[in-house]
Amino acid sequence: MTDQPQDPTPGTPPGDTNTEPASLIIYPCAFPIKVMGTKVDGLVHAITHIALQFDPQFDAATIELRESKGGKYLGVTITINATSREQLDEIYRTLSTHPMVKVVL
Repeated sequence: MTDQPQDPTPGTPPGDTNTEPASLIIYPCAFPIKVMGTKVDGLVHAITHIALQFDPQFDAATIELRESKGGKYLGVTITINATSREQLDEIYRTLSTHPMVKVVL
C-alpha cells in the first residue's frame, strides 16, 4: 500500500481540483451517432431534422442506413460536427425522446 494520496477523479491531471473527468473527445470533430427505430415512413426525415437543429451544416448525403435482418427496424447513422459535450448531450436527449426512435448509440 502506498502513502501517496489518490487522485479522486480518474482522467484529470494530478492536482486538478475539477471533479469532472477530462473529455476524451477533442472538439470540434465529426461524431457519428447511430439511431435505431421501427422502419416507418418519416423516420429518416425526423432524424435529419433533429441533426440540422444541432448542426446547421449537417449533410444528409452522409446518412448511412442499415435494415434489420427481418426488415422491421432501420439503423440510421448520422455524422454531425460536434462542438461541445453539451451539444452532444442535448442531441442524444432529443433523439432518445422522439416517438419514432427506439435506441440511440
